[in-house]
Amino acid sequence: MTAPAARPVTLFTGQWYDVPLERIAADAAAWGYDGLEVDCGNHLDLVRAEEDPGYLDSFRALLDRHGLGVWALSAHAAGNAVGTGAFDFRHADLLPGHIWGDGAAEGVRARAAEAMKRAARVARKLGVERVVGFSGSTIWPYVVGFPGVPDHVVDAGYEDFARSWHPVLDVFDDEGVVFAHEPHPGELAFDYWTAHRTLEVLGHRRAFGFNWDPSHLMWQGVDPVVFITDFADRIYHVDCKDTRLRPRDGRSGLLGSHLPWGDPRRAWNFVSVGHGDVPWEDAFRALTAAGYAGPISVEWEDMGMDRAHGAAEALAYVRSLQWPVPGGAPAPAPEEKGTTQWPACPDR
Repeated sequence: MTAPAARPVTLFTGQWYDVPLERIAADAAAWGYDGLEVDCGNHLDLVRAEEDPGYLDSFRALLDRHGLGVWALSAHAAGNAVGTGAFDFRHADLLPGHIWGDGAAEGVRARAAEAMKRAARVARKLGVERVVGFSGSTIWPYVVGFPGVPDHVVDAGYEDFARSWHPVLDVFDDEGVVFAHEPHPGELAFDYWTAHRTLEVLGHRRAFGFNWDPSHLMWQGVDPVVFITDFADRIYHVDCKDTRLRPRDGRSGLLGSHLPWGDPRRAWNFVSVGHGDVPWEDAFRALTAAGYAGPISVEWEDMGMDRAHGAAEALAYVRSLQWPVPGGAPAPAPEEKGTTQWPACPDR
């Protein structure tokens, strides 16, 4: 069992999409984070990173100046586009032009697959051995509602996912990088049983595992601790985001009623770590029992709290859960500040 004090605590930069990397790196270092989970959409240009060695040198130097490491790259938007069947204005705003192109679905999917392969190659260049993201799904629009959907349509959706992702995962295998898919509504694996079936349709290949983010499991009624224990060997990354569940009042449903984030009439809202209903202590004990020694990344998301306040407070809360385990040698601290840190993965 690996002592949890060895797990570095990082900050996911996605919620700082409007802030230059230099600024968020300086802030994260000042707050006391060990490193960053870097959002490739806003803080790391994968095309430049693959084509221009000087760009990656500058990226490394920036992190080293602030004594920060990187244990994971995030490529949620491109990953989602690999498996999505139909695109609309939301994707046009979300995806970079070199992936969106003319918006024709098959072209977008093909270019997104190439972007994910590039993410694996860039991760290897950086010595980072996990990419976090989404998978997309052609059958998500059929998850609930009318008219009903026959079984063969659902079966075809899983088969389409496998055809789309196997070539991407081949590159991940070649590069020695794993993909940590985040179970999330809108994706093929969005809860417990869809996670099971997704692994099955991929033949349980080792390149594909999960990013444990309990916030989306909570509002669906899925036990996030059971998810850890049952998928222990596939937890490749951890994102800490919390969900606050409101008392049932007979008015608010789980689907949100098209109410905006933070609206108190909602049945649930995302909140900063420690302010919701995720059983964090049980979860961290389960992660330790599972032998997870990878990064613990804070994903701040709270419409009722300033993000700088939330990021600093969440770090202290997460650190309070990383106590030493009995009977083991003292855990090694992350490498001395001032050098970029690139450990192996999966961490077992």
